[in-house]
Amino acid sequence: MSVVELMRPEIQALDPYAAAEQVEEAVRLNANESPDTSASNRFRRPLNRYPEVRPRRLQAQLAARFGCRPEQLLVTRGSSEAIDLIIRSFCRAGHDSMVTHSPTFSMYGHYAEIQGADLIEVQTTGEQDFAIDVDALVDACRPETRLVFICSPNNPTGNLLPVPELERLLTARDQTSAVVVDEAYIEFASVPSVISLLDRHPNLLVLRTLSKALGCAGARCGAVIGPESVIRLLDAVQAPYALATPVVECVEEALQDEQLKRAHVMVGKIVDERERVASELANFGFVRKIWSSHANFLLVEVADADRVMRSCAEHNVLLRHFGGTLADCIRISIGSAAENDRLLGALNTISEVALG
Repeated sequence: MSVVELMRPEIQALDPYAAAEQVEEAVRLNANESPDTSASNRFRRPLNRYPEVRPRRLQAQLAARFGCRPEQLLVTRGSSEAIDLIIRSFCRAGHDSMVTHSPTFSMYGHYAEIQGADLIEVQTTGEQDFAIDVDALVDACRPETRLVFICSPNNPTGNLLPVPELERLLTARDQTSAVVVDEAYIEFASVPSVISLLDRHPNLLVLRTLSKALGCAGARCGAVIGPESVIRLLDAVQAPYALATPVVECVEEALQDEQLKRAHVMVGKIVDERERVASELANFGFVRKIWSSHANFLLVEVADADRVMRSCAEHNVLLRHFGGTLADCIRISIGSAAENDRLLGALNTISEVALG
């Protein structure tokens, strides 16, 4: 069975939207556009004209960066849109299910709930460093499980799923589920992307983003990478003109060699700061545990998370407290050296006595 056969039947039969033809230098009277561009237009492409239905140049640039063929990649509005597209395309409301590990990125569950897909979560624990148990994931799958989501490096725990374990999962679910690997933080890890596995495992989908390592969170640009047949159908589901002209031009600029070199240097600085901050945090008596991270953040267990959050907020330093199974844990994003020093200064004001 091809992985495309796991997608909803109505999606398999879907024809893409037939947008108005776009021809360079032509008189465009076929798309109900204004003949007059905005006075605020500061872009290479005129804003009075619709952007490309799909940004082909940007698609090729991203494919070159990520190491795949352009036909294997769909440009999306951040990887969050890709998550939504995949769940809507594979899962029939009230019938199909998806499996993931927990704790992980909450948007998997959010979009599953919107679609009416049953979410099955396999719990991981801090005592086991949040290691993902592939056998438990496979055992949790049901006959109607269409998707398995893996975040690696995982948000908010920072750990990786080793490639041999991922391949075991891909093989175990070969004919029955697409396995989606979210690599939003892969640039901060010391391992290559699993995109190289695409040709060996036709049920693999990979999510990438420009929000983290390339510093383009405000542009909202990402990609889903997978078999061409699946990408064609996801393309048909995605709204036409999904990427706005300013976003396309901003990201094209960010993918130029000089900008990529700058981003690479910044990733190195963030990794160095991650290790420095972890070392400094270990000196605070109220810090119980710091998990090793392959991302641009640290997950830290403290004696009184609410108190730490309040004290940092009083110094205008914002952290993330999730609660639930991570009730005593705080996620700390790694900022600039100056921002990290400000965090450490705020933590220094918290007395160990007050935290008991």
